[in-house]
Amino acid sequence: MSKSFDFRRARPWEVALTVFALSAPLLAPFAAPGTDSFVSRAVAQEMQKIDTSRLVAIGGAVTEIVYALGEEGRLVARDSTSTFPEAANALPDVGYMRALSPEGVIAMNPTAILSIEGAGPPDALAVLKSAGIPFETVPEGYDRAAILRKIAVVGDVLGVPEKAKALEDQVAADLDAAIADAAKRPEAERKRVLFILSFQNGKIMAAGGHTAADGIIGLAGAINATEGAFEGYKPLSDEAIVKAKPDVIMVMSRPGSDAGDEELLAHPAISVTPAAANKAVLRMNSLHLLGFGPRTASAIRDLNGELYGKGHVSQ
Repeated sequence: MSKSFDFRRARPWEVALTVFALSAPLLAPFAAPGTDSFVSRAVAQEMQKIDTSRLVAIGGAVTEIVYALGEEGRLVARDSTSTFPEAANALPDVGYMRALSPEGVIAMNPTAILSIEGAGPPDALAVLKSAGIPFETVPEGYDRAAILRKIAVVGDVLGVPEKAKALEDQVAADLDAAIADAAKRPEAERKRVLFILSFQNGKIMAAGGHTAADGIIGLAGAINATEGAFEGYKPLSDEAIVKAKPDVIMVMSRPGSDAGDEELLAHPAISVTPAAANKAVLRMNSLHLLGFGPRTASAIRDLNGELYGKGHVSQ
């Protein structure tokens, strides 16, 4: 004879499974064969919900969206790329999103982790997932659709789809206006921008296609100087730099950690480009420019203004 089921000693998932099994016969009359009834959908959604009352956010865009939705009260920690809004800096920092320490995250006693796609390293993610902490991933992307998808995913995980839809509509309208304005720039007037991720010992790591830098440059009405040459971030040879013919060199503003403008422009290959002739070096805030979150429309306008001036584009 089997032992009776003791709810007091059962684990949460065992209780949920038992309750579902006992209630299934009662729910069956509401679901016609071959249909997805309201009741069955509601049960499925209820079972898939996770506790987000103590949330660790990984990725600047993810954290921005949580704040933009007005759900920041759930946050107990964030990663080092999550520096906007200013209030986020008061949260405990669990480290850089691509070099997470699982012990530091677990120490926050989170009920869930909400992370942008691409966080790591893989070993750290494996430890976090094996710890039994729900780990939800927000798809990365570098265009209008990707930004709206991030908002929708965060809203679904937090259980506030209505708020997310309202934010989506607001962000979409702002993006459409900024993109349309930048697109007025005639092709012949568009500047070629070389985005340099790092400059060390004379070696230049630059942005190719399918990168955040490539995405924002295009949206702002300019041309990635390495267009079509490669994807991702790769070292550039001197020949490749000369061939790219950049009008502008763009780098991220990281005080004290990068080469100065003079050192950049004195590089043998850069020195013979139009960018060097015009001393055109542009430094921008990385999270604002490359985050592809709710503020991207502002980033598009800022970059367009820096490249072409604050006046109206040619008609």
